[in-house]
Amino acid sequence: MRIAVMQPYFFPYIGYFQMINAVDKFIFYDDVNFIKNGWINRNRIIINNEPKYITIQLKGASSFKPINATEFTDNRKKLIKTIQQAYAKAPCFDEAFPVIQEALSTDCKTISDVAIATITKCCEYLDIKTVLEISSLKYTDSKGLDKADRLKEICYLNNGTEYINAIGGRELYSKDDFIKSNIKLSFIQSKNIEYHQSRETFHPWLSIIDVLMFNSKSVVKQMLNEFTLE
Repeated sequence: MRIAVMQPYFFPYIGYFQMINAVDKFIFYDDVNFIKNGWINRNRIIINNEPKYITIQLKGASSFKPINATEFTDNRKKLIKTIQQAYAKAPCFDEAFPVIQEALSTDCKTISDVAIATITKCCEYLDIKTVLEISSLKYTDSKGLDKADRLKEICYLNNGTEYINAIGGRELYSKDDFIKSNIKLSFIQSKNIEYHQSRETFHPWLSIIDVLMFNSKSVVKQMLNEFTLE
């Protein structure tokens, strides 16, 4: 069984969904500390032909507080309008916008809830069948372990034989260390993905929102397989 574990991000880029699609079970790592200036509560879309951040405003965010304990100021209705105005003329707006709207209308208490909702609704739209779980609900007993040891423990609990990590994890985790525990460690690398954005300059690796607005569901599903495992 292939396992992946990742902090929940706000409407993440296509590579995040490639990772989910590449594994049998994906765990939202919501009981680790919040990362400031990261992707947990913000992402980028095109506004007036330039990449701009859309951000969920937070209450008392701290790098010493878990993601699932970080509350937010509810500016989601404003963000829905911003996204609607930015992409109203996009070719796949009619199909994609209801997904975005539903994700941002889900009952949520923390930024973890919001981010997970944005991911799960997009997974449903794209027919991604990977089992999704939340670390704070199923894996709290492993919380005191070292970073790598906790990931290995999560794999053990699921009879996982391969752990898939983002490409940036090469600096954090050792393949030799994992193989000693009978777990293959692989890193996922997205291939170059480019599509027509109705503008002269292509801006890569934006939020999945941009991808959905300019590409049909069938095309995006093909993009999910545009990666290599190293």
